[in-house]
Amino acid sequence: MRITQRIGMLLLSIFLILTGLSTLIRLNFEAMQYILAGLAVAAGILILIEK
Repeated sequence: MRITQRIGMLLLSIFLILTGLSTLIRLNFEAMQYILAGLAVAAGILILIEK
């Protein structure tokens, strides 16, 4: 497994955990949308690079 795929999967995992927590416990702060969007884009790009 290459490093880009592992980092992509790690970012995807963090994104999914934060998205779930923000819904379950109403975790919300001003920049949450931008952080989640950035994580999603970064994870997607790194996963696509590997394929």
